[in-house]
Amino acid sequence: MLNDQARRCTAVYRPARKNIAAGRLCSLLSNQGTQLSMVMASDIAKLVGFELPDIPVSWLKRDLILYALGVGAKRTEDDMPFVYVDPNFAALPTYPVVLTFKGDSQELNLFADRMKGNDIPGLPRVDPNRIVHGSQSIEVLKPLPLTSGPGWKWKARYTGITENKTGVILTSESILVDPKNVPYAKLYSSSFNIGMKITGTKFTKVIAGPPQAKPIPTDRKPDWVYKDETSPQQALIFRLSGDYNPLHIDPAIGKAAGFGGVILHGLSTFGFAARALLKTVGGNQPDALKFFGVRFTSPVKPGDALESQIWKVGSGPNNTIEVAFITKNLRTGKNALGGGIAYVGGVSTSSSAKL
Repeated sequence: MLNDQARRCTAVYRPARKNIAAGRLCSLLSNQGTQLSMVMASDIAKLVGFELPDIPVSWLKRDLILYALGVGAKRTEDDMPFVYVDPNFAALPTYPVVLTFKGDSQELNLFADRMKGNDIPGLPRVDPNRIVHGSQSIEVLKPLPLTSGPGWKWKARYTGITENKTGVILTSESILVDPKNVPYAKLYSSSFNIGMKITGTKFTKVIAGPPQAKPIPTDRKPDWVYKDETSPQQALIFRLSGDYNPLHIDPAIGKAAGFGGVILHGLSTFGFAARALLKTVGGNQPDALKFFGVRFTSPVKPGDALESQIWKVGSGPNNTIEVAFITKNLRTGKNALGGGIAYVGGVSTSSSAKL
């Protein structure tokens, strides 16, 4: 049975549109979902390690520029290497996060189709209408070529599952590989499946996952601070990298979902924060960022100002430093990104604050 807010969402959306993705937002507002069959813990444990079908992926220089613009790159000296094709042109190291949406096509895609689940052993079919992105990380193993050419693949498997009274958290590991199966990036993403019931009890099994952030120091100010502004058109630009969820363009859907209108893609905010670390800690060198991970904690609207606060918290692997960070939405005062962790090489020796 739908609650009042979910009924309003359905009333707003269904007469005007027949897009499956909007139904996803309505169902997110419902406190009552279809009860899924209960299975034994031994059955659901089979999920962990399950490999998904490979996805072919590709990109052009244009895609790298579109992504850079979608995460806030501007016509400034330090952003020019990511938006202007000259001898210094380079890919932002976080670009691979959008390839799971883009695939190998240069055409638009239907978001609902991209989010359809696969048949997974030990798990009822995942409902894309009740999924929220919880966290994202990327480990950069090799710098990306400026164009992919054919034969690149996105290889994914499930590496963790946690069930609690509110739903199920699934963690996936994805690896971007070239035609010779050489890995270029390893990514972890967690998704929260709202209201899902599987065993009916608390259950956890994890075989792999990303490093976790150290606590933010409370006894000193940040070592680096970087302020930036999203534009009112930010979501319109970022969606061209492959994530065409209508939540990020249709105000009626955003209002019905309780956001008061359009919100920015979480992965765009992710990219804004990565640029902040490159500029302040990494000397604006694209190969300085070796690992970057966050939790998504509150929404950002296009036009909001962001402030990334960054603390050095130790030494990282392979002659990097480890930093912990948050990214604050200056309009709301809330943290848009929490649990930030990064390993950065080529480290700047002085703190900086930019606007």
